[in-house]
Amino acid sequence: MTAETLMWRIAGGSGDGIDSTSQNFAKALMRSGLHVFTHRHYPSRIRGGHTYVEVRASPEPVRSRGDGFNFLLALGDSFARNPDEDSIYGVEELKPLAENLEDLNEGGVIVYDSGVLEEDLVARLDLEARAEENDWHVYPVDLRALSREHGREVMRNTAGVGVTAALIDKDISYFETLVEEAMSGEVKDQNLEILDAAYERAREFEFTHDLRVPEGSHDEQQIMLTGSHSIAYGAMDAGCRFISGYPMTPWTDVYTICSQHIPAFGGVAEQVEDEIAAATMALGASHAGAKAMSGSSGGGFALMSEAVGLAEMTETPVVLVEAMRAGPSTGMPTKTEQGDLEHVLYSSQGDSTRYVVAPGNQREAYDQIRETFRIAYEYQLPGILIYDQKLEGEMRTVSKSFFDREPDPSLGSTLTEEEIREAAHDESGKFHRYQLESENGVSPRSLPGQAGGRFLATGNEHHPTGHISEDPDNRTKQMNRRQRKLEAIREELDGGEASHQTYHGPTEATYGIMTWGSQQDTVFEAVDRLTESGASVKALGVSDMMPYPASEVTAFLESVDQCLVVEMNASGQFRGLTQKELGQFGPKLSSLLKYDGEAFEPGEIVEGFEASVDGGEPAAQNVKYVPAAGD
Repeated sequence: MTAETLMWRIAGGSGDGIDSTSQNFAKALMRSGLHVFTHRHYPSRIRGGHTYVEVRASPEPVRSRGDGFNFLLALGDSFARNPDEDSIYGVEELKPLAENLEDLNEGGVIVYDSGVLEEDLVARLDLEARAEENDWHVYPVDLRALSREHGREVMRNTAGVGVTAALIDKDISYFETLVEEAMSGEVKDQNLEILDAAYERAREFEFTHDLRVPEGSHDEQQIMLTGSHSIAYGAMDAGCRFISGYPMTPWTDVYTICSQHIPAFGGVAEQVEDEIAAATMALGASHAGAKAMSGSSGGGFALMSEAVGLAEMTETPVVLVEAMRAGPSTGMPTKTEQGDLEHVLYSSQGDSTRYVVAPGNQREAYDQIRETFRIAYEYQLPGILIYDQKLEGEMRTVSKSFFDREPDPSLGSTLTEEEIREAAHDESGKFHRYQLESENGVSPRSLPGQAGGRFLATGNEHHPTGHISEDPDNRTKQMNRRQRKLEAIREELDGGEASHQTYHGPTEATYGIMTWGSQQDTVFEAVDRLTESGASVKALGVSDMMPYPASEVTAFLESVDQCLVVEMNASGQFRGLTQKELGQFGPKLSSLLKYDGEAFEPGEIVEGFEASVDGGEPAAQNVKYVPAAGD
């Protein structure tokens, strides 16, 4: 912790209220005038298993998690199943303290619940010697006894917040207000008593540290939200009125948020038996005239592959979201990774005609899901937004005014009955739903029930009227027309007022760093640090995956001598995509990869960049450097 930033980590077991407590803590800091950013780590277990959330707060906007953290509130795991240190999972009760010490910065503060983490357990860590070596300031507090005295043991997380507030000299009223807003009756009264009692007890401690929370203020009202909120709200503002899905971490949050709110707008939310049903039901809703969305995570999206191809062949607009997690197969269901890029780009048989975008933060997620709906319904193809567990769950502050937009109910290139009468028809009188001649590849559609329309939609190749056709000339012309959509989309985006690619750093820099998706803002913070230290480096965050933004990336790569590509997978999938599209730049591209289930910290990217320039290896554990071809 410094005068400019607070990095607080609360750790316990799943079921100990870590997530809700951290959200309230972050919200209180936001209301006090600070910008916040959260990062969460949790196991794929309902109860028990080490989980933590970091809250980083600063008077200035925060783009990323920090390097390590400065304040640890370790509750212990009250649902621990393995007390034996020789068991395969170790002493689970102790993990919220033991497994976080490695990342605690020098001079940091430790508060642990001595009621759960008893003396004989803590003795195994040699904590006193380690604290002296690292200048840590340790405050054991019996949070379990304190919460029992004034309420119930489950409220010991509230006691921990009270102790934290006292030790960082933060006004307790911000936290009291949140308790009063979120709770009622006896539960509210007990939590308030525990909060105040813990605060007063900690005020009596002899403070051995000089760490305090920074002060700040907001020029306009802020809200705190995750990437899942941005995607869900953006979809509804884009006119989405039908969503179908099946729960799968981390996609579930988007589905849940939409399901809670879409009915209030006259829409429909359906939880179905599997992902095949979810995708095909969304296609049916779109065919009938609704703006429809579905989605899943890696394994569930695999089941949607045939439906994606059906949408491409029938030219039925639909929006899908794919939330990446560590794979393959079940992998690590609650850990982050960027390993599904190739899966999303090329799933389903045949040549792909889809729009794929990967937002870098909450603002981009809102903007780009709206754009995905517009493009999907204008160009009649599947629009896919790909994100990951990191963006799904991390929270940050965004100005409320950012979301003051008009909704968009438009169905894109869908004709009215009057327009159908003037459109192309076959000699038989049948409407040409799939007319061959179209400059941008789009053949306007009709909706079931419209007079004079045509409602055939088959997965087979088809004649302009929609009837099955295996004529070679027709096949070639229909394929060429569908492929022209990608060219038209790219031309439109390149000529637009705003790019989906985000630039950062000095324009004339010698070196480049390129990334995609959720790593964008972490890379940008690393670039700022490198620039301050004298390095000549700039960055490009790429969101457009298909059609690929060749002209923008070409201009960036031509302007630098070498470029480091940062991504969270083992095979360098985005670097591979770039080399596929722009092979001439292969010798300029090297990779910095991480695939341990944890997102990059800015410092790891700084080290990786310096190692790439110096010809060495990054020092950070579980970070891999892959040099350019020929090096």
